Amino acid sequence: MSKPRHPALTDEMFQLYDQYAHGRMDRRAFLQGLSKLAVGGITALTLYQYLSPDYAAAEQVSFNDPQIKATYVSYPSPAGHGEGKGYLVLPQPLAKPAPVVLVIHENRGLNPYIKDVARRFAKASFIALAPDGLAPVGGYPGNDDDGRAMQRSLDGDKLREDLFAAARYAKRLEQGNGKLGVVGFCFGGAMTNLMAAQLPELVNAAVPFYGSAAPLEQVSNIQAPLLIQYAENDERVNSQWPAYQQALEAQKKTYQVHFYPGTQHGFHNDSTPRYAKEAAELAWQRTVAFFNQHLQG
Repeated sequence: MSKPRHPALTDEMFQLYDQYAHGRMDRRAFLQGLSKLAVGGITALTLYQYLSPDYAAAEQVSFNDPQIKATYVSYPSPAGHGEGKGYLVLPQPLAKPAPVVLVIHENRGLNPYIKDVARRFAKASFIALAPDGLAPVGGYPGNDDDGRAMQRSLDGDKLREDLFAAARYAKRLEQGNGKLGVVGFCFGGAMTNLMAAQLPELVNAAVPFYGSAAPLEQVSNIQAPLLIQYAENDERVNSQWPAYQQALEAQKKTYQVHFYPGTQHGFHNDSTPRYAKEAAELAWQRTVAFFNQHLQG
């Protein structure tokens, strides 16, 4: 069960939240903006609570589900912070080697939503590894506001290398079949595009959700097929698509792209009111089918 969208929320409020969540305004400016949009006696703080995630209400797969086994793992990251850490989820029973999916979080660390997505992949018979980019500073702190601040405090190059190290570790998992899919959301979507371009020898299929495009000059490196998922109301990210599409076409890359009508950035995240159930379920079905097509065998 996800937190329903409150009727007081408007598209303008979602756009304000997007700017705040991506560091384009501070908390004070965000609340001031909400106060100007608030009507009917609802305060800016109340609107902020409506917009904030409710992770407990959105869990789809329990950590103690008998069909999965979840553990925490560490792996070397010599070009990053020295060591990376992640959440590894195996389907149970695991009778034969299975494809591996790397699940890359948003700009706030390995929060409960991303852990749940990893568990969902395990329920779908994939091995899932969800790295925690905040491991060098103690891991996800328990709330997204602090998580965003912590992620912004990290050296971006080292964070990228930690996530690349997770991809190398995932590709070599002894329980895996040697095929690696990468999926990510927001920041993780951008990293998914980047990995497809910079780690072509590792990535066998990639599914970026509302993520920034790969560097256009590196599109020629991409070997993996792409399933690109966009929200309709996400100008900040979608403005990059025409040039990205042109580069993919020019380089004759294999890709599919979907824009989900009426959705906001983050529509797959079922812990927030941006969640769009029908679109999220369709995007998930497409993602699982895409990985089954390209990672099995």
